[in-house]
Amino acid sequence: MSSANQPRNVVALSGGIGGAKLALGLYRVLPRGGLTVIANTGDDFTHLGLHISPDVDTALYTLAGLANPVLGWGRRDETWTFMATLERLGGDTWFRLGDGDLALHVERTRRLAAGETLSRVIAGVAERLEIAARIVPMSDDPVRTRVRTAEGELDFQEYFVRHQCRPVVTGMGYAGAQNARPAPAIAAALADPALEAVVLCPSNPYLSIAPILAVPGIREMLAATAAPVIAVSPLIGGKAVKGPTAKIMTELGIPVSPAAVADYYGNLIDGFILDQRDAALASGLKPKVKLADTLMNTLEDRERLARECLAFASELR
Repeated sequence: MSSANQPRNVVALSGGIGGAKLALGLYRVLPRGGLTVIANTGDDFTHLGLHISPDVDTALYTLAGLANPVLGWGRRDETWTFMATLERLGGDTWFRLGDGDLALHVERTRRLAAGETLSRVIAGVAERLEIAARIVPMSDDPVRTRVRTAEGELDFQEYFVRHQCRPVVTGMGYAGAQNARPAPAIAAALADPALEAVVLCPSNPYLSIAPILAVPGIREMLAATAAPVIAVSPLIGGKAVKGPTAKIMTELGIPVSPAAVADYYGNLIDGFILDQRDAALASGLKPKVKLADTLMNTLEDRERLARECLAFASELR
């Protein structure tokens, strides 16, 4: 558990698996109720008539101790009867939904159709799963990440899952962002006098964090908060631990370097956690830098990196 000199309340901006790993570390070392996770919903889409929220669900399953330890997404001990039957019937099976996972999608879709907000649905699910943290969508309004490629514009899940990130990326957009509003809980979390750190988790900056920042008002709230804002590098030795971050940066003509990520966040961040394997780059970075081992293979790794983030926040304050 946290010691007396560590932050009491922390807000984490998170995308998929990498972000959820650090969120879990923070969840375990902070006091009960001390964490708010703002989850990317740019990946959300409608599939088989169901509202799917991949990054939200990864956060839910991870903090509830239900995540698949091998895949990182979906539920542990999952069964696949639904998908096998759907395939036999000639249905669309490129996006796999496990039997247990399917229940969440059905219930979310039902409650949204009944008029509940996404925020309320997620809060209700988190309570049912006995999660003592707030998991908040970036917006209750639809925002959809669109990937422009050499083969045309694709919905994010089409690019990421159906095409396995193979098309060459030429740009990105966040449809609906200009008309979206931050989820109501975000303003309260970032204005909380007890807030002592904001952590941009090591998620893909362009696919996971950028959609959150594209919602009008969120960037301004982050800039206005008195708490230090810290970003954790998603790159180690010029490579992403998981996902297409390095591939996308290369295709967009961006140097595959933590320095480019730090520059992308710019004045939004007060500090940058750089992997110790990239220590030679530290002197060239503009924000204040802390070196740490950012590879999170084990639960102990996640807790250790979370403590490094909290200690860095204390230094910056």
